[in-house]
Amino acid sequence: GEETNLDAVSLSYGASHPMLKGGTIISVMLESIYAYGSIFAREGGVVDPSEELRKRNILRHLPAVDFTAGIQNTYLPKQSVSYFDDGNTRSIPEMDGGRVMFRILGGLDESMISRNSLKSDPMLVKEGIKFITDFGVSSFSSTSETNVNEFPELEIFDGSKFCSFILGTFDGSITCHLRPQSLVASTSSSGPNVFNPLEAYEIDFSGSTVSLRLKEASFNLDHRRVIVPTETTFAVKVQHSVVNMMFEGTTQCEIAWDFQGSSPILQTTLPGQTPSQASHEDRQQVPLLIKDLCQGRLNLEVSSVGGIRFTQASTTREDKEGLYDWKFFNAIVSPDDDSPARIMDVLHDKKTIHKLLAVIKLINTDIERKIQYILTKVWRAKEIFDQEGISDPGQAIPGYNMARLVSLFLCEDTSQVDEILPIIQRVVSGNGLDVIKTKELLRNNVEAYDEWVAEIDRAVKGAALMLGPMTVTQSIEESKISPLSEHIDPSLYQGIPTAKELYKTLQDKPQLPLDQSFSNLVSRIAPFLTLNQVEYILHLRPSSHWQPFDLKRLRYVYSIKKKVNEISESYGGLSFMPQSFFVSIFLGEATRSSLRASTANQNADNDELGIEAVEVDRRTSLANLRRRRFGGSLRDVPEDDFDNFIMSPAGRVASKSNLPGLHAHYDPPTSSPRTSSRVEDLLGDSLLGPQDIAVLLQAGLTSAMKGSTVVQLNQRMLLDLIASQPKSFAIAVLAELGNDGPRPLASALMALCEVDQGSFKEAHRIEMHDLLESWLPLQIPRREDYLAGGRWARQSYYDAIFSVAISILDLSESYTGLKLRLQQVRRCKESDPVPLPIELSKDLNHQPTSKLTAAIESAIAKIEFADELGHKVIDEVRQNRKLAKDCKESIAAYKEAFAACSQVLSIDKLAFQADWFKSFYRRNYDALMVKSIFDNVMDDVDSSRVWMEALRRGSMGIGPTDSESVNHSPPSGSMPDVDPAMAELVSPVPTPRPSTVGITAKPFFTCPENQTEQELIDGIVQSIFLDNSEREYIQCDPLVRLLISNEPGHYNFTIITAMGVITEGSKGLELQKSIERLEKERGVVTIRADTGTARSIDYNASKIEEAVETATQLKRPYGLVGYSQGCANGFNFESRMISGTPDQQSAIVSPESGLVCRQLLFSAANGSMHGPAFIAKVHQLITMCEDFFKYQQGYFSRAFISSTLELVDNTLDSAAFQKFHGCAKCFLPDALRGFWREAQHLPHIPTCVLRGVLEEHTTPESLDMVCNLLTKQSGSPLHDSQVHVYDAVGHPVYVKNRNGRILKNVDMGGAIQRTHHWSPLSEEVEFVRTSRDVQNAVFDCAKDRHIFPFCDVNARFGVIHYKSETNENGDNSKSYSS
Repeated sequence: GEETNLDAVSLSYGASHPMLKGGTIISVMLESIYAYGSIFAREGGVVDPSEELRKRNILRHLPAVDFTAGIQNTYLPKQSVSYFDDGNTRSIPEMDGGRVMFRILGGLDESMISRNSLKSDPMLVKEGIKFITDFGVSSFSSTSETNVNEFPELEIFDGSKFCSFILGTFDGSITCHLRPQSLVASTSSSGPNVFNPLEAYEIDFSGSTVSLRLKEASFNLDHRRVIVPTETTFAVKVQHSVVNMMFEGTTQCEIAWDFQGSSPILQTTLPGQTPSQASHEDRQQVPLLIKDLCQGRLNLEVSSVGGIRFTQASTTREDKEGLYDWKFFNAIVSPDDDSPARIMDVLHDKKTIHKLLAVIKLINTDIERKIQYILTKVWRAKEIFDQEGISDPGQAIPGYNMARLVSLFLCEDTSQVDEILPIIQRVVSGNGLDVIKTKELLRNNVEAYDEWVAEIDRAVKGAALMLGPMTVTQSIEESKISPLSEHIDPSLYQGIPTAKELYKTLQDKPQLPLDQSFSNLVSRIAPFLTLNQVEYILHLRPSSHWQPFDLKRLRYVYSIKKKVNEISESYGGLSFMPQSFFVSIFLGEATRSSLRASTANQNADNDELGIEAVEVDRRTSLANLRRRRFGGSLRDVPEDDFDNFIMSPAGRVASKSNLPGLHAHYDPPTSSPRTSSRVEDLLGDSLLGPQDIAVLLQAGLTSAMKGSTVVQLNQRMLLDLIASQPKSFAIAVLAELGNDGPRPLASALMALCEVDQGSFKEAHRIEMHDLLESWLPLQIPRREDYLAGGRWARQSYYDAIFSVAISILDLSESYTGLKLRLQQVRRCKESDPVPLPIELSKDLNHQPTSKLTAAIESAIAKIEFADELGHKVIDEVRQNRKLAKDCKESIAAYKEAFAACSQVLSIDKLAFQADWFKSFYRRNYDALMVKSIFDNVMDDVDSSRVWMEALRRGSMGIGPTDSESVNHSPPSGSMPDVDPAMAELVSPVPTPRPSTVGITAKPFFTCPENQTEQELIDGIVQSIFLDNSEREYIQCDPLVRLLISNEPGHYNFTIITAMGVITEGSKGLELQKSIERLEKERGVVTIRADTGTARSIDYNASKIEEAVETATQLKRPYGLVGYSQGCANGFNFESRMISGTPDQQSAIVSPESGLVCRQLLFSAANGSMHGPAFIAKVHQLITMCEDFFKYQQGYFSRAFISSTLELVDNTLDSAAFQKFHGCAKCFLPDALRGFWREAQHLPHIPTCVLRGVLEEHTTPESLDMVCNLLTKQSGSPLHDSQVHVYDAVGHPVYVKNRNGRILKNVDMGGAIQRTHHWSPLSEEVEFVRTSRDVQNAVFDCAKDRHIFPFCDVNARFGVIHYKSETNENGDNSKSYSS
């Protein structure tokens, strides 16, 4: 058709926020506007408002279109009033020669294209609508001015402004394809909500590009200026980006830059002058970048939660690799395991560091001098390591080596070794750092000691604190600890169903719609449920069974929880800088929908406060923004001269404004009297639950952009939402912030009290202390009162806020009870009897148990008969008149006993708890332990022979270089300091006196072919087992002597591993070779749970659940193998599954693919004394740092002190610190009480345990100090360096309740071994292996013993079944990981 032209249009756009400072207004001239195109009717297109899926299908009903419009010239008039102002930064833009072309395509096919002669480049867009925008600007400029806070130490004084000027051109092309998502029709209530356009469509931005060329750019701050080279270019290309309407999806883009071979220049002059005014002689300048960074290209990925990660990069280096590849940028923005090494490489690159020092020197010479001093010492340390040939920590760990290195570092020779070595030996022995000698050593060898005497003194005292033993309160056993639900009056939760009642009602009458009141109740409690629960509820019932509004609310809660769940593991730091923008997309709608106050209530409240709403003339908005443009300074224009002044919920409670009556007590409005109920008072009506709000608050507090307007507005929306709910809701949110203990809550409170509100108008800022005090019956400490000059200056602010955190958690008991009520199914009451074997039941004689009774009698008789035969042949076997395999009658008798026991267990799955069964099971476990080591020695597996030889020598008291021609007494044997009350945990029989052992000079285990079978068994038992009584018992057991193997064949079994606090999860290598051997010999597939390093037991339990989901696909039962913290993770996983949704319960109790057994390796499920000791040290160190800052207040400016305190707050509230505290919780016996109080576990799962106790010859040198500290802190040497032997059992020690008795009944135990906590590790600890460790072979132990006996003993008694030939498939040789 004919083209349409419009000569010129003047357009003005203004925007402002009633609560935020500043505003934006743009006035632009559009000249020579044109448009042309074609429109075709779509086949089948209907505009029917009554269609249910009209939002979903609207794109299909729109006409097919190919429409183009454009503007040939656009500019900002010189007399324009355009500006951008966020209250802190004002930018004035100018633009000339702009052009833009829009093209819209949609619903076109080949037939339409062929009829359209206007098209020169046919483009088919059959689905949805594609928008293509090409634009370019021949000249643009931006002049900005930003207020800067004073910082005298950096020569930034009051009134300083950061000014910038940019002149250049830009162009680009934006492609946006809006199309329906590829969603299939589903009746599932949790499926995509086709009624919601946010879930109906997706947007494809792939192929979009933007480029910028700078003709001139400079940035000025008082006497400093940065000049960017002319013709510098920046470009961004979107390689792939497909997101939904909530911007969920991933984006991959390429970022390129080119400074045209030059570097940006930093210029400085004397304070009081500007570089532009100063002469060349008075200016100093230095390039900011090294040549390698002056041009390059980065490939960047942005996740759906705003995480950024670099995948590759190229620079001007010829090989396109080196220090400044993509790993360098990742080390800065998104650190990973390789980042520390990359940063160290950069620090040792003197070309880069000298460039950096030159830049810092122009900024501040004092800082440059200090950094240069530190870097010189770092370089010196590297030179020493290189000269001494130190490449791994293991080479520096020995005391003399360490003393030599320290001496070389301090005085460049070895003259101080004799002075340093006693200090190191004192630390290693667990006696702490000798402060006096250390300070004397530093005074004599550090030139700057006198200048920094106060700082060095505090640093040495801090080091002494962290390196020395800490006195902590010993854990106390508590009995009759019942679940919290049985402590709280049930009437408090009247009208709120338990999780058990909820599932029962949902499962009842599945063919009928839900009752209207119940449908509404479920939607109300949904924010307090877990993501798994909401998902299960929506899956269980079709959408037609719900009330429409309730279904909409449930789906919305589900989508929010799904997003928050992703954010909960991905927030904080530079790597999540864009996250606040992603959060704001859904947070605004969620908070607006959740606010309880209606318009009428708001007006009534305003009338009560004496605040009148002002009639607003909407035409004054642009006029006011224009007036601000000419107002000069940002502070010259009065605020709120046209805003309708209505306070937000949080502002009404704690506004900093002085409006009369505003600080009157304010209770958030509740429902009308006729609808008010206890349910509403407890739950409120927020779409975000307390846990969701806590996660989003924490993400904002740890954001790298917390000073930005978006982050501040997000935080304010969350605070307003909390303030609009009942006070109990606020306490619940704070309790969720302290879910991992009072320390994380204290850090969050400090950050909340200092939350940045710089973007808000003064009248809309809130006093956080007043807001918190309105929610709590507590007084919140104010930091200024605890600084130097404050009324509480002698006290610790951290101590005060920590006490408040403890009180808040005490106040949250009712919320904790509500949370447990809604989220966890209580299978039994505390008063219910503990499940016991049927033979122990009081009603045994009244039950038809003849089959079971006969089976038990037969099993006991066969055990006795087999033992009788076994003892008869022991003498012959020990005297080498017969080999174990030749005792066929005895072996056959034992195998019949095994079969008889299996028969009993098949009738009564709790039968293994009976004393006779448990004793026989334990004997077999210990015997299989010996056999596993024996097989490893005979088959020369790994370094088992060397390890056993070293273990044998050490157990007899012979050092690596000692002669074997004399008798030595063993270093241990009996177990001193045994608490009589705990004796049953260690040994079933009294401990005899130690005896001396004679040793021959010839090698033993290294030449097993020269020893008899029974001599090897004796050597293994004497060497591996710690306690004399256990050794004698095991040595006399025919099961041990006969080396009975299980029948050949593959087990129908899968292992789920959960490793220790430091692990690579699914990529870990713990016990890898043993796992491979087990799979080859027995067909057992091992799935490594992707648990994280230093993560909480809740996080790790969720990862174990993911691994179990993979395991259930194999249709085989599984067992849990936990190591150290992994044992607590496994127990937590089991409890969560038992108390979870019916789907979760079936995944763990299913006979076909459920849990059947547990193996605990050096269990830390009862905590460790390292935990409370370390936490106490950290607490004391924080208060020491606080005192140090008070001391420094007299030497530094307020700005410096404020910045330092902010840095401390950011550190304490960082994502890494919060996650670390979640991990530390599992090592705190007191913190674990809450877990053991609520935990539930299955009574038919036998638990095998492997415990160890360190001795001198089994202690890795790197664990010497840790071992000695634990000995002093626990008061006993019976530990493996991390966990005390009394704690490393298969049941809770310090909490006595019904569940604890269940776990104690199923704890099958295991003889205590001579070994250390790192026994399962090999390659993972190679870097700390020392020469002493090599001599003692401490890391060369037989790894098979950690899992083979566990599998074999459970297979022997029918807990694990053999895989029949008919069920064999190709799964056996396949590795799985979660």
